[in-house]
Amino acid sequence: MKAILALEDGTIFEGISIGATGTVTGEACFNTAVMGYQEIVTDPTYKGQILAMTYSLIGNYGIVEEDSESPAPQAAAIIIGELSNLHSSWRADSPMNDWLKRHNTPGIEGVDTRKLARHIRTNGSMRACVTTELCAADAVARAKEAAMLDGAALANQVTCKETYTWCGDSRPWKLPNKTAGDMTNYGTLAPATCKVAAIDLGIRNSTLRALRQDGCEVTVVPSTTSAADILAMQPDGVFLSSGPGDPAACVEVISTVKELLGKVPVFGLGLGHQILGIALGGTTARLKFGHRGANQPVKDLTTGKVEITAPNHSFAVQADSLPAGVEVTHLNLNDESVAGIICREKIAAGLEYTPEAKNGCTFGTFMSMINSAK
Repeated sequence: MKAILALEDGTIFEGISIGATGTVTGEACFNTAVMGYQEIVTDPTYKGQILAMTYSLIGNYGIVEEDSESPAPQAAAIIIGELSNLHSSWRADSPMNDWLKRHNTPGIEGVDTRKLARHIRTNGSMRACVTTELCAADAVARAKEAAMLDGAALANQVTCKETYTWCGDSRPWKLPNKTAGDMTNYGTLAPATCKVAAIDLGIRNSTLRALRQDGCEVTVVPSTTSAADILAMQPDGVFLSSGPGDPAACVEVISTVKELLGKVPVFGLGLGHQILGIALGGTTARLKFGHRGANQPVKDLTTGKVEITAPNHSFAVQADSLPAGVEVTHLNLNDESVAGIICREKIAAGLEYTPEAKNGCTFGTFMSMINSAK
C-alpha cells in the first residue's frame, strides 16, 4: 500500500506502508544511529515525533521484547529506507513489521531518509504528516496543523501513574543457561548501597538498569510528585530522567527541583539536565534540528577527553544564561552546545547525552556526589 510523508513546507516523500495504516501527525526528526532501532523507537523521548532512521536497512535483527526502553513504540511513526523481511538475532521474538502492527504504529519504507535528513538539517525542524489515506495536498494541510515540541510539556504524558520500586532485570540482556536451558542467567549484581528517587519524565529501562548496576536502590516517582514527598522518602540522591518535549514547559517539575537543590544531591539526564539548568537559574533554547544518534562527539572539559555519545534532544541549556557557581563541564563538538553542567554548592550536575551506553557504572559523578554527601 502506498504511503506519504508530507512536510509542512510542501515537500512530499512517497513510499510503501509498513506497520499500521491511517494518518498521524507530529514533528519530523532523524536519528543517525546504525543500530538500536528498537531502543530508539521505544524511547519515550520520541513522544509526538515522526522518526526517520538514516541508516539504510532497519529490522534486520528483529524485535527482542526485553530490549525495549518502554512497553510500546513511542514515536508517532517511523520512516525508513528498507525494511528487512528476515531477522537474524537468536534472541528475536518477532519481525519488526508484525511488532509495529501489533502496537498500531504506522511507518513508511522506500524513503530516501538521508535526503530527508539533509532537508531537515538545512531548513530546521518542521511538522509532518504520515498517511495511507490522504492525497498529498491534504497531507500537507494536516502537517501544518500538527503540534510542535515548543511549549509542550510531554513529560506529563509519559510519566508513570504511581510510585514504584525498580525490581526489573538489571542486565542489558539474558545469557543462556547451558545446563538448565532457560534464559535467567544474569550474573551477580552488586548490593545496593544507596537509595535514589528517580523523577520519571520518560525514563528508559536501560537507565534504570544502569542505576541499579551502580548500586542504587531506585524508587521511581511521577513527574507531579512534590519535593516534600520526595524528601520524605529520605533518598540519598534524586535523579531527573530524560524525556520528551520542551523543558521550559515543565513548570511544576522545575519548581520541585528548585526546592530539592541544596537538600539532596540531584543529577539530571537529557530533559532532566535541561530542567536542572533552568532550576539553577539558566535558560534553554531550541536547536535547529536537534541531536539524535549514537556518534556525537562530546568533550569533557574537566579531563580534556572526547567521548562518542548517544544524545536525543531538541533543546539545549544556554551557556551564557548560567549564573555564577554553575559550570559547563561538557560541550558537543559539532556545534559547541552545552552537554553537561555542575553546581558544586548545590551538589547538582547533569548530562545531555546517554552515559549508560558504557554498560553501567557510568553515573560516576552522581555516585560521587551521593557518597560525598553521606
